[in-house]
Amino acid sequence: MNTVLNIIWLVLSGFWLFLGYLAAGVIMCVLIVTIPWGIASFRIGLYALWPFGRTVVAKPTSGAWSFIGNVIWFLLAGIWLAIAHLISGVLLCITIIGIPLGIADFKLIPVSLAPLGKEIVDI
Repeated sequence: MNTVLNIIWLVLSGFWLFLGYLAAGVIMCVLIVTIPWGIASFRIGLYALWPFGRTVVAKPTSGAWSFIGNVIWFLLAGIWLAIAHLISGVLLCITIIGIPLGIADFKLIPVSLAPLGKEIVDI
């Protein structure tokens, strides 16, 4: 079932969200200081490309630096990616078939706002 949901997700919104994360990651990597945010953007972008069957958990070893990094990420790219997830989720929820996909899109909003200090694991 996860594979079917992932394929539908990929066609309807996953690819476009991945492109947004890819653009944010490239912009972050161009600026040398923000390379850790670029790497986090690529990691979360791959999760947004194929989300079913995986989940996000907090890293217990992350500390104050991830909080500071998440504040910077929120200002630079997080808010725009969260808005993209919100719009995509609302559009997916219009159809009955898209409701599970829309709910998954809404679950991606917190990690798009604060990706540092998070880890993606298989279920």
